[in-house]
Amino acid sequence: MIKSLLTIYVLLLGLALGVEIAAGAFVAPVIFHPERYLGADVLTHFQSGILMTQVFLKTNILLSVVALYSIVYELMAWIKKEHDNFALVLSLCTLILTSLFIFYYTTFIVDAQLLGPQATMTAEFAKMHQESEWVIKILMMVQSVLLFRKMGKKQKV
Repeated sequence: MIKSLLTIYVLLLGLALGVEIAAGAFVAPVIFHPERYLGADVLTHFQSGILMTQVFLKTNILLSVVALYSIVYELMAWIKKEHDNFALVLSLCTLILTSLFIFYYTTFIVDAQLLGPQATMTAEFAKMHQESEWVIKILMMVQSVLLFRKMGKKQKV
């Protein structure tokens, strides 16, 4: 059972990283440049943003599951005296970054989109969008370190 929990943990971290990479590297370029595949301007930049937001709203579900599983797993390990303080800190960082992305940045972007295209053309929107990209990149780095740490250690929980 203990090995199964660690296996699930590693799987979830890998899955989250894969989805984050796919969204940024594969999905976003297609959604924001449909003219490359369909010819003339098919979607406005605003419409592409609406579609990309829907991808991230679904991605956020996975990110929240991974962040919660991570913190619960690491707290259980800590309580059982399997101290890996660094992994616990990384897990806490994952929870904080995921929460920031979901409840602060995604919420801001969705609210701006509800106001219409003009609200997404402001300097404030551009700044928030850029910050959200940095948060995801940092989250991916933290998750990567955590993944390799978990793959490199055999733990009892």
